[in-house]
Amino acid sequence: MDASPPHNVAAPFVVCCLGVALFSVMDATMKGLGLAIGLYNALFWRALAGTVLGLILMLATRQRWPGAAVLRIHLLRGVVVAFMAALFFWAILRLPLAEAIALSFIAPLIALYLAAWLLRERVGRRAIGASLLGLTGVAVILSGRLQGRYEPDALLGALAVLASAVLFAWNLIIQRKQAQLASPIEVAFFQHLVMLGVFALAAPFWLAMPPLDAAPLVLLAATLAFTSLAVLAWAYARAEAQRLIPIEYSAFIWAAIIGWLIFGEPLTLATLAGALLIVAGCLIAARSKRAAIAHVEAGTA
Repeated sequence: MDASPPHNVAAPFVVCCLGVALFSVMDATMKGLGLAIGLYNALFWRALAGTVLGLILMLATRQRWPGAAVLRIHLLRGVVVAFMAALFFWAILRLPLAEAIALSFIAPLIALYLAAWLLRERVGRRAIGASLLGLTGVAVILSGRLQGRYEPDALLGALAVLASAVLFAWNLIIQRKQAQLASPIEVAFFQHLVMLGVFALAAPFWLAMPPLDAAPLVLLAATLAFTSLAVLAWAYARAEAQRLIPIEYSAFIWAAIIGWLIFGEPLTLATLAGALLIVAGCLIAARSKRAAIAHVEAGTA
């Protein structure tokens, strides 16, 4: 499925770096937007803006409407991502960005076991060992949280990230089918459209018109989300996942920098040590199962 020779990864490498950076900025934007207008309204208005942007691009590029089978995949993934995003962004309102991103890195390891369950794939000893290493990293991060002085619901935020990671792992399994059947623009459009439909169910109870000064953040979040989705889809269509996976862990660096600069969030030793253990486990698993892991950042919403 690669569109370029295996050795020609310079362009996908650069594009993937850009995509990860954009996603990290989007996470920070959503945190600021959630603090300003509330999580539900941040999610709803971002999904609406992203849907409008996607529709314009679908029409401008004359994308064909997908068949029923592909629509079912879009629907399933959109619903999964809607709940995944709600959990993840709820968590980052209560956790430092770097810590939330570090915990979310456990998703590819969870995906190994979901693939074994849903796709009947075999999980080897090396992958099991990698999973244990990743779980040790999670335990290190949580131990630092339990010993420190944090807001009362911060531990719930950590658990929400882990729940989001489970949904993201399921999303990875669905994505493997979706990437073969739809263009990047189509994928991004339907993801936002389905998410909008899910969030609209609660509109009678929670929806409020955001203040005018929040509009730039809404548009920025939607543009960043849509662009990063399309950019990463382009990169992964042109280079092997195992070559690009290490780049995606740079999200931790971006999260640490942005969290410190914008929100004044410190980077703890427990978070750094746990992140290194989780990343090491993911890279070991990636080498033992070359194509089983796609995107790793649970903020891929």
